Amino acid sequence: MGLLTRVLPIPQPTLLVGPGASARLGQTVARFGHRRILVVTDRMVAKLGLMEPATEPLANKFVVYDEVTADAPVPVIEKGIEIFRDAKCDALVAIGGGSVMDAAKVIGLAAANGKHPRDLVGYFRGRHAPAPIYAVPTTAGTGSEVTVAAVISDPRQEAKFVIADTRIVPKMAALDPLLMTGLPRDVTAATGMDALTHAIEAYIGYWSTAFTDRMALSAVGMIYANLPLAYDNGADLNARENMALASTYAGLAFTRANVGNVHAIAHQLGAKYHTPHGLANAIMLPHVLRFSRAEITAKLAVLAQAAQPGGVDEPEPERAQEFLASIDALSRKIAIPRRLDALREEDIPQLARAARREADLNYPVPRVMSQEDCEALLRAVLPERAQSEVRTRKTAAGRSRPRRKR
Repeated sequence: MGLLTRVLPIPQPTLLVGPGASARLGQTVARFGHRRILVVTDRMVAKLGLMEPATEPLANKFVVYDEVTADAPVPVIEKGIEIFRDAKCDALVAIGGGSVMDAAKVIGLAAANGKHPRDLVGYFRGRHAPAPIYAVPTTAGTGSEVTVAAVISDPRQEAKFVIADTRIVPKMAALDPLLMTGLPRDVTAATGMDALTHAIEAYIGYWSTAFTDRMALSAVGMIYANLPLAYDNGADLNARENMALASTYAGLAFTRANVGNVHAIAHQLGAKYHTPHGLANAIMLPHVLRFSRAEITAKLAVLAQAAQPGGVDEPEPERAQEFLASIDALSRKIAIPRRLDALREEDIPQLARAARREADLNYPVPRVMSQEDCEALLRAVLPERAQSEVRTRKTAAGRSRPRRKR
């Protein structure tokens, strides 16, 4: 897959950017002559009226499916496929966050191929292309509006799965900051750190190219400059637009260069505890980077320059350390928690096995995790009380061991 990402043509959507971009997308799609369009969204987006600028120009040629929930569960996608077929739709417009866009991608691909979503897991598992997909992201984080991948979840297995196909990239996407001004602070923070993780993992992995490096480094600089502004003042349209662009640039980077150990762990936390994906990434990112530091010191030094220009005369190890410290400082500034309250010690071995399996089979990581490595990374984010209990058990076990006779 690393070789394929370098040579395989990956389509890029036509991007409409700026205030009112979602209305312009609706006006454009209305001229394409679709019979009926499935608008995929979630209840909150529908309740807030965020879909109206894009749907108003479509007149009566659309049906709304607003039941998508976090992590795009398989049963939700199954219902969407049924509605798409029953309404005889020939296009999809996704209006929402990453789960909504991913759900629309899988609904389209499954309907076109007559396959269950589980049978599409992996790379290029469908023979036919989906109906045209158009995307209107309402958060700045996933980059799903430009990627070849869709992540779905299976509640029965408490697992997440990736479906990848170049034909599920949306044909057109609208980056409209007006739809993002009302995002809660915690969502702004988590989705922004999601985009940052995409950019960093695309840059440090060994599938990176000159193009993905440019996209990733641009995204890092824009996120450092704009995420605190969007967090402090959600109505800052310039910061919101720059964050939307940064998320898209990061998406362009990782759709070719892929992600890494942070995502491998975060997917397990989302599947097990329903931890928001961006939050799981944000919590794990500094720990995974420190774990891989020896292998990526030079790249961390470059990332430091992208994040906070200056200090080019400093040795690479010092700049690398500055970048790691800057992630901690950014996380504190936007109130990212240091620990995951839902995490339980007894779950860690299985979570680590699943994360290692995902990383080993899919991702071009700079350092491979052993089972012990991955468990240690997870234990680093245990709630404080759980960590104290682990330390107490270890101390008690040490005291109970019989002493050797000399």
